[in-house]
Amino acid sequence: MRKLITLLAIVSITLSANSQEKGDWYVGTGDIANVAWTEWSVAPTLGYGVSDKLMVGINLSQADSASDMMLDVHARYFMTLGGHDMFVYASAPELDTDMISVGLGKMFTFHKNVFIDPKVVYNTGEKTTNLMVGFGLKF
Repeated sequence: MRKLITLLAIVSITLSANSQEKGDWYVGTGDIANVAWTEWSVAPTLGYGVSDKLMVGINLSQADSASDMMLDVHARYFMTLGGHDMFVYASAPELDTDMISVGLGKMFTFHKNVFIDPKVVYNTGEKTTNLMVGFGLKF
């Protein structure tokens, strides 16, 4: 347990918050989400900074080989909350307004333009809360 706490402290010190700027492109993948901690979903993502505070994007996801591939449209609004740079997240899988997901997250840069963006997301249709972690490049 002590090693885990030390590792988390080192990681949090070395990571720096990443602000978004108009014209930035985001290419990424990887969400830890869905039904259980043991089930992973990889979702290739492409996003674009429309303004200094707003990023819009799309991603493809497939929970398993038995399910269909889904197109997800999402947006992130970057703001300062309690002295921390955070973003509010919203997505609509297959443009289905009954399955909208909303959440709160933070984007970190840990090597040049490589980022990680953990977020907590509530799915209004399934009434579930998930931890999602994205990885990618910003340029």
